[in-house]
Amino acid sequence: QVQLVESGGGLVQPGGSLRLSCAASGSIFTISTMGWYRQAPGKQRELVASITSGGSTNYGDSVKGRFTISRASAQNTVYLQINSLKPEDTAVYYCNAVLRTSQVTARRDYWGQGTQVTVSS
Repeated sequence: QVQLVESGGGLVQPGGSLRLSCAASGSIFTISTMGWYRQAPGKQRELVASITSGGSTNYGDSVKGRFTISRASAQNTVYLQINSLKPEDTAVYYCNAVLRTSQVTARRDYWGQGTQVTVSS
């Protein structure tokens, strides 16, 4: 069993900031990539940001320059610093981890339950 637990969402005014956290726990052998996706009502889930075990990052075009992803590998934790929030950033943010549960199992995706971020005045 693997669990991803997100925290840090909430209601914030435009221009504000939030910091999301996601901790992975359970039967984890190695984690290759951790990241954040989001899904707004009526829209498809989209990549926000991801970070590899080596520290390489990838961002969605709409968040570049405003969002920063970081990772504490020893704690299997990933963070997302969100600045200059806009109403269009309103969505449920999901944590994702690509990991192996043992030396002989293939890598697969695991997802958190999601945390709501609402940007409104």
